[in-house]
This record gives sequence, C-alpha cells and structure tokens, in this order.
Amino acid sequence: MLTNNRNYKLKWLSLLGIVLVGFWMGLLASPAWAEPFELPNINLQIGGEDNPDALSTTLQLIILLTVLSLAPAIVILLTSFTRIIVVLSFLRSSLATNQMPPNQILIGLALFLTFFVMAPTLQEVNREAVQPLLQGEISQETAYTSGMAPIRSFMFEQTREKDLALFVKMAQIERPRNFDDIPNYVLIPSFIISELKTAFQIGFIIFVPFLIIDMVVASSLMSMGMMMLPPMMISLPFKILLFVLVDGWNLVIQSLIQSFG
Repeated sequence: MLTNNRNYKLKWLSLLGIVLVGFWMGLLASPAWAEPFELPNINLQIGGEDNPDALSTTLQLIILLTVLSLAPAIVILLTSFTRIIVVLSFLRSSLATNQMPPNQILIGLALFLTFFVMAPTLQEVNREAVQPLLQGEISQETAYTSGMAPIRSFMFEQTREKDLALFVKMAQIERPRNFDDIPNYVLIPSFIISELKTAFQIGFIIFVPFLIIDMVVASSLMSMGMMMLPPMMISLPFKILLFVLVDGWNLVIQSLIQSFG
C-alpha cells in the first residue's frame, strides 16, 4: 500500500515538473522574453571635472564616509565606553544571571553612560573645532588639532604612565618632554590597556561579595549532605536579593562615574 502511494506521488510530481518546464519554455519563446535583458548603465566616477572645487568636494565625501565607517571604533576605544561595558559584563557574570540583562540593554546603558561621562569633552570639541569649521573660521587641519586636544586630555587623565612608557619604548621614539610630544598612535593603545586594567580592578571588587555568597551556600549544602544539588541554583536568589537590597545598580553606576573623576 505504501509503495503504491509513493509511486502515485512520484507520478504527480513528474507531471507537475513537465508542466512547469513547458510553461517556462513558452515564456522564453514569447516576443517579450526573446529580447535581451539590458542592465541600467551605472557609472561610478571620482573626479572627471575640470573644476578643482568639484574634485575637492568628492574627496571630502570619501573622507567623510571613511570616518563614518570608523565611528564605532572611535566611540568604543577613544571614550569611556570600554571601561563601562567591561564592568557591566563583570557584574552580570558575578550575578550568574546568564543573559539578564540582555546584551542590548547593557550596550545601550553603556552608550548613554559614555555620553554622560564624555559630555564636557564633546562640548569642548564642538565649541573649539566643529562650530568654527562649519562657520568657515578655521581650516580642516586646525579643526582636527583643536578637536583632538580635549580628547587627548581626557585620555591622558585616564592613562597610566607605565602604559605610556611601554608604548613609547616599543615605538622607539625619543623620550617625550611633555604630553604634546606623544603621538596619537602611542597614546591610544596606552589608554586602552589602562582602561582594561581599571575595569578589571573594579570587576574584581564586584565579584568578592557574590563569591562569598557562593562559598557559604556551597559549604552549607555540603554540610547537609546535599551534594547533588547545584549550589548556583540556591545562591542565585540570595545574590539577586543582596543586589536589590543594597541598591546595586545605583552603587555600581556611581562608582563607575566617579572613577573618571
């Protein structure tokens, strides 16, 4: 019986395939489909103008698109975002709540905290570089120098001298006399590893109280002979309760913001 049903289905599928092939061949044979399909003429050209201003505008557009493509890296590595997101990730790991809060919430919170911390710096950049450039008062080179000055000051305040000395040594440049002698390609990686060290220090402090709770719960279960019961399942509600009672989010965010002071 199953063999007959299978043969019946195969016959119908074969018939359907023949009909579809015939229909497709009929379309190809019709006058509308017999004509060749023409692609639209798309021409991407840089320059080609006798006017130097037109070429300059094209190059400015290319530079702008390049900067926009690097914008995520600039936001992540040249601001307070790195320290904030690492600390928040440590907090979630110490609570052992898996994906709660979700990654989208943590990244969104880290972004808005970054805007809060960097607000004075960004306002200075806007005042000293962006607005004068838009009004035509300064050139692009002057705007870049004026705009990087507040960002460099922020990074120097958060960077350890040991990390700066490491990259100055590896870059094999002359011993800098002041901060102005340190180029950006030396300052930026120094700032990044300093931020990671500070974030790991804060993360360790966050881990300690939750680790104590895990140890107490594990020892209590072992003393009661409940060795098959996962300690994490019992300690999780106590860690969440402790975090809520001490107003953990307020304390963590306050400590993060004050760490940039």
